[in-house]
Amino acid sequence: MCDELSRRHFLWRSGGGLGAIALAALEARGSEVLPRAKRVIQVFALGGVSHVDTFDYKPGLEKRDGMSMEGKVETFFGKPGNLLKSPFEFKQHGRSGLWVSGLLPNLATVADELCVVRSMTSKSNNHTPATFLMNSGFTMAGFPSIGAWASYGLGSEADDLPAFVVLPDPRGVPAGGPVNWTAGFLPASHQGVPFGTGAEPVKDVRPPAGEDPAARAAGLSLLGELDRADLAANPGEGALPARLRAYELAARMQLRAPEAADVDSESEDTKRLYGYDRKLTQGFARNCILARRLLERGVRFVQLFHGGAFGGNPRINWDAHEDVVANHSLQASILDQPLAGLLKDLRRRGMLEDTLVIFTTEFGRTPVTEGKGTRGRDHHPHAFSSWLAGAGVKAGTAYGASDDVGYHVAEHPVATYDFHATILKILGLDHEKLTWYHNGIRRRLTDVHGHVVEGLLA
Repeated sequence: MCDELSRRHFLWRSGGGLGAIALAALEARGSEVLPRAKRVIQVFALGGVSHVDTFDYKPGLEKRDGMSMEGKVETFFGKPGNLLKSPFEFKQHGRSGLWVSGLLPNLATVADELCVVRSMTSKSNNHTPATFLMNSGFTMAGFPSIGAWASYGLGSEADDLPAFVVLPDPRGVPAGGPVNWTAGFLPASHQGVPFGTGAEPVKDVRPPAGEDPAARAAGLSLLGELDRADLAANPGEGALPARLRAYELAARMQLRAPEAADVDSESEDTKRLYGYDRKLTQGFARNCILARRLLERGVRFVQLFHGGAFGGNPRINWDAHEDVVANHSLQASILDQPLAGLLKDLRRRGMLEDTLVIFTTEFGRTPVTEGKGTRGRDHHPHAFSSWLAGAGVKAGTAYGASDDVGYHVAEHPVATYDFHATILKILGLDHEKLTWYHNGIRRRLTDVHGHVVEGLLA
């Protein structure tokens, strides 16, 4: 028992305590950032959600519908067509009067919870680097994701679940795959742990059937002795402590993970709220319910993807090149009820008071058609929309603006760095002080950029 306690103490200090160390470092530097939220759900809609068809109402686009833009604008595939008004009717909703299109009738009912950023910009118009940028602050692979930074800065509230959990879409992994939730050069203990969509959310955590508990305990004891001997002989080694902590966590997850993932134990009312009782919405609804259950059990950051990887199939993500009506209608019908249900459920349980919900996409879509005579929209990084809800945000508001047709940002541009800096501040972290020394550079989520967008904060 003494050896086990000693080993746990060592592992906490070498791995699990990094969040506390980082937080102490921030306080030692005189940081005055106070946390408004203690946990996060990030919903990432893959493929590029059209801002002018969801949260950015453009009467000017309606007036100019059909106007040729050939030779006047640049697009990703180089085929600018005509301006296309939104085929979805916009209305104002809630006490706030926030504009939301008919594409998202359920999210419209929680308009007063949303803080919509209508002036987002991206550095890339290509899916994979733009997805990396939104998740890690860099268009290149290998940099820590925002969930890993949150885990490093704040640590975990749970002993038997990871600090950072990833819920991929049942239809497939996102562009770039696990790079989107990597710990990069941070200790491996901060990387996202992907949960599956079946009855066994984490593979291979259960002990083999029929295994003798005494033999297993003896084997673990011997392994612990070998580990300690190896650590004593290699005091500067960082990979082994991280791996040991991962194995210890896996052992504790053997009972906890299946219980946390038992979505079927939820009440029938809750299942209906999320749309878990409908075939079309069931997969995403399950992940939304699971995200809430994980937060309740101490997980710090849950990254929830909507949409799978790209392979020419417009039915598995928001990449509406051919027909924005067909593509976005399908994707919205899968996402709308479960995501609105998540916000309502968090609110009624009192969890929205200290939970930050983030809705992001890698870029928007052009207000012009992709080529003449088509109904699709191309990639568009110059202006798009994201939103925040929950702790610390100015609910029922819209920040920034795009121009009359939604092509360029006209007011208060928000770069990805600014968005990330603001999220970290809501979590009580200073984006300029949350750093890790790597290859001669004091690295951070926001690189050398970023300003907190005070207009988003309550």
